[in-house]
Amino acid sequence: MQIQITGRHLEITPSLKRYVEDKLSKLNNHFDNIIAVRVILSVEKGKQMAEAVINVPGNEFVAKSDSQDMYATVDMLQDKLDAQVRKHKQKLKEHRAERPEAEALIESNEAVDVDEER
Repeated sequence: MQIQITGRHLEITPSLKRYVEDKLSKLNNHFDNIIAVRVILSVEKGKQMAEAVINVPGNEFVAKSDSQDMYATVDMLQDKLDAQVRKHKQKLKEHRAERPEAEALIESNEAVDVDEER
């Protein structure tokens, strides 16, 4: 997973960069197929804002958060992204769970058709 961090009107310190990378690397615990993460950290009128875009095969997730503290903003951003990734993984899991049943039904119908022909 590639993580790209950009600062708008703000200097990205090594500690902030390390914190963001540590927080967002935890997303891999829920979903292994994350291709890239783009994070934009910015400051406007004293408000600390963070925006992230996550690329996964076939989808893209976007989350935004803001607060008075950049570290708290990153925490909120990670929570939002975590929820989106878990929801996506659950959808994939449910979709895959439905397929074997349908295939088994089709196979059993074919077996019945073959038996009826004899």
